[in-house]
Amino acid sequence: MINLGHPIYELIGSVADEMGLETYAVGGVVRDFFLGRPCSDIDIVCVGSGIALAEQVAKHIDHTSEVHIFRNFGTAQIHCHYGGEKWEVEFVGARRESYQRDSRKPIVEDGTLEDDQNRRDFTVNAMAVCLNKNRFGELVDPFGGIRDLNNGILRTPLAPGITFSDDPLRMMRAIRFASQLGFTIEDNCLQAICDNADRLKIISQERITTELNKIILSPRPSVGLKLLEKTGLLRIFFPEFSNLKGVETVNGRGHKDNFYHTLEVVDNVAEKSNDLWLRWAAMLHDIGKPATKRFDERIGWTFHGHEVKGSQMVKRIFKRLRLPLGDKMKYVEKLVLLHLRPIVISEDIVTDSAVRRLLFEAGDDIDDLMILCEADITSKKEEKKKRFRDNYQLVRQKLVELEEKDRIRNFQPPVSGLDIMQTFGIGPCHAIGDIKDTIKDAILDGKIPNERDAAWQMMLSLGKDLGLTPVSEQ
Repeated sequence: MINLGHPIYELIGSVADEMGLETYAVGGVVRDFFLGRPCSDIDIVCVGSGIALAEQVAKHIDHTSEVHIFRNFGTAQIHCHYGGEKWEVEFVGARRESYQRDSRKPIVEDGTLEDDQNRRDFTVNAMAVCLNKNRFGELVDPFGGIRDLNNGILRTPLAPGITFSDDPLRMMRAIRFASQLGFTIEDNCLQAICDNADRLKIISQERITTELNKIILSPRPSVGLKLLEKTGLLRIFFPEFSNLKGVETVNGRGHKDNFYHTLEVVDNVAEKSNDLWLRWAAMLHDIGKPATKRFDERIGWTFHGHEVKGSQMVKRIFKRLRLPLGDKMKYVEKLVLLHLRPIVISEDIVTDSAVRRLLFEAGDDIDDLMILCEADITSKKEEKKKRFRDNYQLVRQKLVELEEKDRIRNFQPPVSGLDIMQTFGIGPCHAIGDIKDTIKDAILDGKIPNERDAAWQMMLSLGKDLGLTPVSEQ
C-alpha cells in the first residue's frame, strides 16, 4: 500500500469510481515519492477518457480551477489549489503508441494500463499507483522500477534501441535524469543512445534546448555534459562546445583540454549560483579558444583575443539554440567579454583606476563576473590557486571601497551632451563625444571626482582647448 500523502489523490480516485474508470497516478510523481522529492505536477492515467475525468474532477474542486483541453492529444490539464497546495494535474487516457521513422509524433490508439506503461521512457517512470478505492495505493511495477530506483539505474521498459529510435528526445531525457538524479545509464541503454544519436536531428531545437537547460541547472552539470559528448549527441546540436575538446601538442608542448576545463568552471559556478544565465556564461567563457589558438615558439600556445571572439559568437549560438536574444543574451555576451579583466587586474598592482573601469563596464553584473572569474581558477597547483584567490579578494575589497567613495557602478558622466551643446551654442558634432569621453576617463582614472562641479570645470577647459566659447561670453 502506497500513500502518496495528499487528499487530492483520494478526490481523483473517488471521481474515477463514480465514472467507473480504472485510474492511476503514474510517472514522475510516483518516482519522486520514492525519492522523497516534492512534486506538484501529477500525471494521471485512466482506462477511458482522460478529458472527461479531468472535467469532472475540476467540478469537485472549486470554481477557480482551470481546465485546459488538448483534444488532438487526448489530454487535459487542471491548474488548481487543493488541500492548501497548488497543483498542475495532467489527465490522459491509457494508450498504445506506434511511430513512423521520420517523426517522433506517435500514432495513438486506446489501450490498457500495460500498453501505457510499455510506452514510458524509463522503468523508474513507468510505475503506477492505483487511485480507485478498492485498490487505493496499490503499486503496479511491471519493469522493476523500484529496483532500478534503489540501484540508481536508468533503463528503458522495452528494447532501448526501439525506445530511443521511436522518440529520440528520450536520449536527452536519459542524460538529463542521470545529471539531475545522479543515476547511471545502463550499459545497453548508453550504447543505444550512441547508436541512435543521429536520430536527434528530427527533434525540434526548442525541445532539445529545454533538456539542455535542465542539464545545465542540475547539481553537477558536468555529469550530463560529459554524457552528451560521450554519446555523440553534443556534436549534433552544439558543435562549438564539442570543439573545445582535445589537446594539441607541438614540440612536446601542449595546452590544457578546454572542454574539461570548462566543465570544471561550470561545476564551480553551480556550487555558488542557481542562475541559468550565469551558468551559460561559464559554458561559453572559453568558446572562442579554438578559433584563436596559435602556437608561438617562444611562449607556447596562446589564445589571444578569445574573450572578444567568444563574445561575438554568443548571439549566433543563442539564435541557433533558440535561447532568448534579449537581455539574457547581452548579459552572457558581457560576462564572456569581461571574464579576463579581473584576472589581468589581480596579476598586476591593483590600481584604483583599473578597478573603477572594471566596475564601470560590468555595472550591476560585477558580482556575477567575480563569481565566474573565481570559478575559472582550476589550476592543480594549490599555491597558484591560493595566490589568485588572495588577489581576487583584494580586487573585491577595492570594488567595495571605490563604489562607496566614487559611485562608479552604472554611472553617467555628470555633464551631458545637451549641457555641452547649450553651454557652447553648438549642434551635434565630434567635439561633444570627445569632451564626454575625456571627462569619463578623468573620473575613472581618479583625476577628478565624480561630481558635477569638477566635471563642469573640465568641460569649460576642454571647450577652450578646442576653440569653443561659452554662450555667456559670446
